[in-house]
Amino acid sequence: MRDFTTELADLRRRIAEAADYLDVAASRTRLVELEAEVSRPDLWNDQEHAKSVSSRYAALKDDVAEFDGLSRAIEDLEVLHELAREADDAAQEPELDGGVAVCDERLRALELRSLFTGEHDERDAIVQINAKDGGVDAQDWSEMLLRMYRRWAERRNFTVEIGDISLGTEAGILSADVTIRGRHAYGLLTSERGTHRLVRISPFDNQGRRQTSFALVQVWPVLDETSVEVDERDIRMDTFRASGAGGQHVNKTSSAVRLTHEPTGLVASSQQERSQLQNRENALRRLKAMIAAQVEEERRAELERIAGKQAQVGWGSQIRSYVLQPYQMVKDLRTDVESGNVDAVLDGDLDDFMEGYLRWRRAGVGSER
Repeated sequence: MRDFTTELADLRRRIAEAADYLDVAASRTRLVELEAEVSRPDLWNDQEHAKSVSSRYAALKDDVAEFDGLSRAIEDLEVLHELAREADDAAQEPELDGGVAVCDERLRALELRSLFTGEHDERDAIVQINAKDGGVDAQDWSEMLLRMYRRWAERRNFTVEIGDISLGTEAGILSADVTIRGRHAYGLLTSERGTHRLVRISPFDNQGRRQTSFALVQVWPVLDETSVEVDERDIRMDTFRASGAGGQHVNKTSSAVRLTHEPTGLVASSQQERSQLQNRENALRRLKAMIAAQVEEERRAELERIAGKQAQVGWGSQIRSYVLQPYQMVKDLRTDVESGNVDAVLDGDLDDFMEGYLRWRRAGVGSER
């Protein structure tokens, strides 16, 4: 009978650490308070407050339930191990081996939550992708990135809402504006903010030459739109006919809306609804969230400037390189996390890169955002 004492002791140590970094005792107390609040009959009189309370309650309930479930699973494995050892029952080894592996995987996911140190890491995210240097190749690269993030979101059962996609001149896209909804969407996607570089043999070059292309990814948390005042006279509205994903009623009416906040240059679009009014409301909510996030970012940057803190990586900086030829490699230039399986990465396998970034950020190397 194999001895699992060391593996089980490691699981026990890690679940004890989880009790600390999740602050389970305080979470249980807060959960009781939130349960009382979500049960109030007048809760939904204030929609924004109700959403905030409900979201926080669901998140805490999920944390505590996962912790309790893991604790019970580890206790069950310890009891099974003790009984199997007493009886010298080797037939229990496969169940113990599998149980340890499952608990290890669940603990890794739980430990990732300790890396979300940003104020808005639990929120949904607004993601914008823009083709930069590289012509048609850059536009094709931007579409590849959009597909990568959509596949990543599908893996996590997150939802993706298309605000706007501007098609490229020959292929690909000029830009895309999407909202990705799911717990910690923003915290995870902060790792993607910056310039992504692609090196490959261009499929658009008749001479088969190697081409370097760039696309810029910007990410904002979806903040409460009431946290910032916006003068609607500063907003320019353009309408157009919906096209592509989210625009099935194409070429019928100019129902799609693009809003531009002229003082900041921020742009938000919506083409999901059939009604122009509904699309304008959706786009305005997105735009206000983006403005609120930028105001907060500028305030934090000014405080860091006063304190003398210099960010290592800023807006528009090259953060990751994807090489398809002459060799295959994806490498994050901040964390040195890399993968030789480029196809898997482009199919949404981004977890190692995101976790590497969060650890790099927590270590104080990267700027907090």
